[in-house]
Amino acid sequence: MALKDLAAVARNENGIAAMLGILKQRFGDRFQTGNAIREQHGHTTTYIPNQAPDAVVFPENTEEVQEIVRACAEHRVPVIAYGTGTSLEGHVNAPGGGICVDTSRMNRILAVNSEDLDCTVEPGVTREDLNRHLRDSGLFFPIDPGANASLGGMAATRASGTNAVRYGTMRENVIALTAVMANGRAITTASRARKSSAGYDLTRLLVGSEGTLGIITSLTLKLAGIPQAISGGVCPFPSVEAACNAVIMTIQMGIPVARIELVNQLQMRAMIAYSKLNYPESPCLFLEFHGSEASVAEQAETFGEIASEFGGGPFLWTTVAEERNELWKARHNAYWSSQTLRPGAKALSTDVCVPISRLAECIAATEEDIARSSLVAPIVGHVGDGNFHVLVLMNPDDPKEIEAAESFVARLNARAVAMDGTCTGEHGIGQGKMGFLRHELGDAVDFMVAIKHALDPHDIMNPGKVFFRY
Repeated sequence: MALKDLAAVARNENGIAAMLGILKQRFGDRFQTGNAIREQHGHTTTYIPNQAPDAVVFPENTEEVQEIVRACAEHRVPVIAYGTGTSLEGHVNAPGGGICVDTSRMNRILAVNSEDLDCTVEPGVTREDLNRHLRDSGLFFPIDPGANASLGGMAATRASGTNAVRYGTMRENVIALTAVMANGRAITTASRARKSSAGYDLTRLLVGSEGTLGIITSLTLKLAGIPQAISGGVCPFPSVEAACNAVIMTIQMGIPVARIELVNQLQMRAMIAYSKLNYPESPCLFLEFHGSEASVAEQAETFGEIASEFGGGPFLWTTVAEERNELWKARHNAYWSSQTLRPGAKALSTDVCVPISRLAECIAATEEDIARSSLVAPIVGHVGDGNFHVLVLMNPDDPKEIEAAESFVARLNARAVAMDGTCTGEHGIGQGKMGFLRHELGDAVDFMVAIKHALDPHDIMNPGKVFFRY
């Protein structure tokens, strides 16, 4: 979607002025209006322009979030939830101004129920914080989007990442949550029971709602046992198509791979230079297997045989933690290594997801499109579930480059949807993909709008996101 098509949100100047006075008196030093902090909280890791809120407030519990939302509801002022600011589609921008609710001080781990393999946390807890806390319990939280995102933000955007092929996404790993709704009421969506048929599934409604229906103030999450053994490594392939076909066979054979990540040739070139890797400059798969010592060795050896059938290999794998961590650090730094391909450029990060049987076809067509468009755009992907990302590097001051990049993204989304896929596997809609949601879901969007209108009739919860104004 072109920037000119971003949803416009009218400013309520009188309401905003009233809110600034109310919140300053109530929160004191935890209420900030300085330009630098406001711009930081309008930050978006895309080329979408920064749209700063009018103020940032730092609540410390659910009751304080309720106070803020009630006041915003009374004065018809937008309220935007903020975690760590790592979202990729303009989710935290404030197109109509308003109040940013920074949840970073709501960072307590409320309970760990080891016997039940679950925990309850506040939204400002990051995934790395949680896993450090869990380390001695023999448990971990497996969802890894790469960035050290807040768990509230991860739930709000329905995040996933490198482990999704085995452990699922936030959709499967949030058991229950507490949220403050647009009228200031706090609700708890479910109990800790692992299954329930009691009423509508409000947990799933709020997971992925991107702050447009309510602000999450606590989450109950599934945990997993830390594997007895882990093996992992890198396998080169002669082409992206060969690598994708190896992925398809691996999944279809039922090998319980924990991570299987694609890096195309251009991305591998950047990673070799940035992370000093000693691997061929060719398409590669990064893999990891979890289980017993015997099972992870067997899985790695079986994958090596599959890879050789498609001209791949050798598959160099290891169970040494330091060596594996070096590989995954390089993979997680793919965004930063890509920047070296065109210093000074701005990155437009986009993703799609297709049925795994269409993966090779979709990526091959996308690489051809990139070449025809003369774009610099490396590809990485959580290909075990059909998801891949393209990072378009462009000059944000050149209208022709912006137009070329936006046209490419539109074609990529249309290609994925035509293959019975989605325009966003894990980035969410935010501002950047609003123009593609109806193309994918059709009249279902009208029912989303109806839900939004019913729960937030004055459109104060993160307005200008997900779909255009109702």
